[in-house]
Parts: sequence; structure tokens; C-alpha cells
Amino acid sequence: MSKPVVVVIGVGGMGREIARRQGSGAQLVAADFDEELLASAADELTADGYDVTPVRVDVSERASVAHLARAAAALGPVTRVAHTAGLSPVQAPTAAVLAVDLLGVALVLEEFGAVVAAGGAGVVIASMAGHMAPLPPEVESALRSTPTDELLSLPFLRPDALSDPGAAYALAKRANHLRVQAAARAWGARGARINSVSPGVISTRMGRAELAGEHGSPMRSMIETSPAARPGTPNDIAEATSFLLSPSASFITGTDLLVDGGVVATRPHQAPAAFEQRGPGQRPAS
Repeated sequence: MSKPVVVVIGVGGMGREIARRQGSGAQLVAADFDEELLASAADELTADGYDVTPVRVDVSERASVAHLARAAAALGPVTRVAHTAGLSPVQAPTAAVLAVDLLGVALVLEEFGAVVAAGGAGVVIASMAGHMAPLPPEVESALRSTPTDELLSLPFLRPDALSDPGAAYALAKRANHLRVQAAARAWGARGARINSVSPGVISTRMGRAELAGEHGSPMRSMIETSPAARPGTPNDIAEATSFLLSPSASFITGTDLLVDGGVVATRPHQAPAAFEQRGPGQRPAS
């Protein structure tokens, strides 16, 4: 009898922590674009007793994501999927952020929604940035319902309309929430659930790069004035993900769990009109 299959896409700090929580007693499929990082994670997890199958994936390419989904399903019933792969605005230009953080999530939701086993569950790692800049209803509707292969052709995503990587990141993360909501019905038709987790500032390599970058000062201020008064850890996100993937969350699907130490709760509300006043090419303070 084949073991249940757990798929973790993105094996950075959060991905590895999630893999350790979810991989015991399962066939663990670890996937990443960075072959060196993937090999390191697979070797580390294998040395610690996990049964690991590494698969390189480019989440911005449908064929690559479809290959990953088929490879995972060939190993056994896909019972848990955690999608952690993403680019921050300090790592990449706007086009790459949209390709990975927006299109990549939509592709994973579709391709794994077609293979997830009954009783299975998935979690997409989004961001608190998706809660910080409300969008006009027509923009949200387009992000929610536009066919996946047409997403990057939306007018407000053109380079002349959205040039700043920070704004692209926030928009992509809000789109993650919306696409998860929309995908819940398709996943539910297979007897499975799908949710997202929105981390705040997490002490990973990516998080530390953001703190040290151009927007580091306001981010440090947000941490200092938040109720938790600390950055998060990969363990904080792994705990939240473990809950959503577990039977304890069997009545939760199509929603987002904000894990940010209270940053969003203590920020002033921003009206949807702010998107139009700033223009989509300016980054919200996040």
C-alpha cells in the first residue's frame, strides 16, 4: 500500500519547517526552482529519516507545475500540499514577482486541484501585504475569476500600469486570497480543502533581506509597535499550516489565516479609493 504523499513547493526556511512537520510517515515531495537549494534540502531531510523525492519546478510555467502534480500523484494519494514558493520585491523585478507570486499560485491551485485526494488539504503561503491595500471591486473580481492563462494579460498588470515590484507583490498576495476562495469549490468537489496563510515579517533569509533593504525601517517600526512586538519565525507559520492541513480544520476552506503578530489589526484602515489615488504602480507601506 502506497504512503500518503505530501508536497511542499518551495524549500526555503518556511518550506523546510513545514516539510519536517508534515513529512513523517509520508512520501515527501520537495520541489523548488533552485536546484542547489533543492538538493541541499533533500539531503538534509533524507539524512534525518524522511522519504524524499526532489522535483525541480518552475511555478510560473504550467507544464512544469503539471509535471510536478503528475509526479506526486504517481507516488500515491496526494493528501497535503503546501505552496511556499515566492519572490519578494527586494529579490526580483515586477514581471518576475507577478509570474511567480500571482500566476504561480493560480497554476498550483489548478493543477493540484485536479489530483488532490479525497480528504486532502492544501495551504498557500500568501502575505499580510495582501490585507494592506484594498482594491476596487472590479480589480478584485478580475483577479478572482480571470482564466489562469490570461491573468498576466489584465490591463492593470501591464508594465506601464504596474511598474513597482512592491505594488506588484501586494496585489499578487491579495490575488492569492481571492484565487484560494475561488478554488475552494473545485477542491471541495474532490472532497478536499484549500486555504491560505498570510505571514507577517518572518525571520527567514527573505524576511531579513527585506528588513535590511529600502523598506526596512517602516517594517521594523511595524514590528516594534505590533502587539506581538517581534518578527515571526518559520515555526509560527508551520504551526498555522499544520492546523489548516489537519483534520482539526475539516470545516475550514476557502479562507485566509493572518499570522502577523497583530500588525494588520493595529494599522489604520485604508479605503479602497487609495488604490486609484496612488495608482497601481506605487507600493503600499508594508
